[in-house]
Amino acid sequence: MNKKFAAMAVAGAALCMAAIPVSAEEGNLVIGFAQVGHESDWRTASTKSCQDVFSAENGYDLQFVDCDNDPQVQIEAVRGFIEQDVDYIIIDPIQATGWDQVLTECEDAGIPVIVIDRTIDDSDKYVSWVGSNFKTEGLAAGEWLKAYAEAKGITEINALVIEGSTGASATLGRTEGFKEIADANGWTILDSQNGDFTQVGGQEVMESYCKSYEGQFNVVVCQNDNEAFGAMDAMKAAGVTYGVNGDVILISFDACTAGLEFVKSGDINADFECNPLAAPFVEEVIKQLEAGEEPAKEVYMEEHWFVNEDILASITVEGAEQPLTVVTDEIIEAQY
Repeated sequence: MNKKFAAMAVAGAALCMAAIPVSAEEGNLVIGFAQVGHESDWRTASTKSCQDVFSAENGYDLQFVDCDNDPQVQIEAVRGFIEQDVDYIIIDPIQATGWDQVLTECEDAGIPVIVIDRTIDDSDKYVSWVGSNFKTEGLAAGEWLKAYAEAKGITEINALVIEGSTGASATLGRTEGFKEIADANGWTILDSQNGDFTQVGGQEVMESYCKSYEGQFNVVVCQNDNEAFGAMDAMKAAGVTYGVNGDVILISFDACTAGLEFVKSGDINADFECNPLAAPFVEEVIKQLEAGEEPAKEVYMEEHWFVNEDILASITVEGAEQPLTVVTDEIIEAQY
C-alpha cells in the first residue's frame, strides 16, 4: 500500500474514533449522527464537515457514532439517539434497506431524521435527504468515456469495474449509470467486483484482475478514489501502464484532494465528484424546521467532473450539457 495513503487512512480513523458524545450545554440543539465509518478520504471529509458545522461554538452538541460499516451497529446507534432524546438525527446509511422499523421508532419519538449521502429505499419516514445523484455520476463517467474514446480514436472498450460496498446506494447508482452507457454502446464489462470503497479492497480486486484478465482490458472504473489508489498500486506491480498515455484508462469517483492530485499528474484520467460536505446543507434543513418551515424532501449538492486533458470542453448527461474541469493546482488547493 502507498505509505502516504496508509497514513491518511490511519489519520482518518483516528479523527472518526475521537469524535465521542459530549454532554449537552443548555440551549444547544443535540444532534445524533450515525456515520458509515472511516473507510475513505471522502468519509473523513464528511465527518469533519459535520464536526465543524455542528460544534458547541455554533450552538450544537454533536453525539457521534462511527458505525465501522456494520449495519446492525448503525441501527442500534439510532436507537441510542432515541433513548437520549436528541433533537435531530443524521444518518448516512450503510445499506439502502432495513430502515423502516427504526425510522418508525424515530417518528413515534418525534425526532426528525435527515439522511445524507447514501439513500434509504424502504422507508420515507425522514424529513430530507441531502446528497448526490449517484446514477448521474455513473452516467457522466460513461458519457465522458464515450466522448474521450471517440476523441482518441479508441474503437473497442473492455472494462473492469471495482464496485463499492455491497448494497450501498452509491454502489448501486454508479453501477447502474455506467452500465447503461456501456450497454448502449456495445462495450464489454469483463468483470465487476466489490472493493468495499477501500484502498486495500481496490488493490486486492485489481491484483486478481491483472492475473485473470491479463492483456484483455483497456479501462478500469473504480467507484471511489481510495479503490483507485489501490488499483494503481496493483497495476504498477503487474507492469500495467495506466492513465494519460497508458495502456489503461483509469476512471474514479469522489474527487478528493489526493484523487485530484493524481488526475493532475495523469495517473487518473477522469474523476467524478461526490461532494462530502453535506453538513451546511443539513444545517439549513434544521434551521427551516426550527422556523416551522417545510424543507425540500431531496437536496442535491453541486458537483463537478474533473479531467487531466483539455481535449473535451463538456459532455452531455441526460440531455444537459455539463462542463469538464481540467485540474490545476488552484483547484486542488480549494478541494476538500
